[in-house]
Amino acid sequence: MRVKIQTTLGDIVVRLYDETPIHRDNFVKLAKEGYYDGTLFHRVIKDFMIQGGDPDSKGAPAGKMLGMGDPGYTLEAEFNDSLLHKRGALAAARQGDEVNPERRSSGSQFYIVWGQVYNEGQLRQFSKQLRMQKVQAAFNELATAHREEIMQMRRDRNRAALQELQDRLAAEAESTVGKSGLTDEQLKVYSTIGGTPHLDGQYTVFGEVEQGLDVVEMIQNTATGRADRPVDDIEMRMEIVE
Repeated sequence: MRVKIQTTLGDIVVRLYDETPIHRDNFVKLAKEGYYDGTLFHRVIKDFMIQGGDPDSKGAPAGKMLGMGDPGYTLEAEFNDSLLHKRGALAAARQGDEVNPERRSSGSQFYIVWGQVYNEGQLRQFSKQLRMQKVQAAFNELATAHREEIMQMRRDRNRAALQELQDRLAAEAESTVGKSGLTDEQLKVYSTIGGTPHLDGQYTVFGEVEQGLDVVEMIQNTATGRADRPVDDIEMRMEIVE
């Protein structure tokens, strides 16, 4: 399924992934209903991404704070390790982990990735940091599963047993994550096509730009003001093309 996003700077054609049917079907439904027509790319960050889909942006006066509008529902996350935040990826915006631990997607807001191309040294450092984060997350999950056991050891002041358990869980977390924080595919994509690797596994990717990447580049280069809103409104309309 493909959707044409017609903007004041040109057209962008996105292909929606069958691997993310919840997001695909919702995006198509809203596009057919005209939900996005007249909305703006209300948040644009150079070398990062362009974001739209806020119904409150329709006819929004200059200076109005945008980004909180939605259709009144959220979508279940559809994470897929093979769908990366490469340049041109279409992904769903969402609220932060502190209020949205399940990482459910906004019902309508989306962004298109621009990002950057990383060199080998940058990717090696990022991979190291990511691996540490993954190991910590895996350890925390294991510790939660052993919470009662840990609490009992603390009540018994059994420091030796507690240390032994922590060492075992740490080793298990290390083994689960493996040696690298980034997969071979991630290393290849982000060193050639570019994108935003730190968003992988955090936000649902549900499509990619097939035509009009030059339009995405123009939009992400546009001048912005308060809250990253473009100084000159960039309006959109959507049309199902396949």
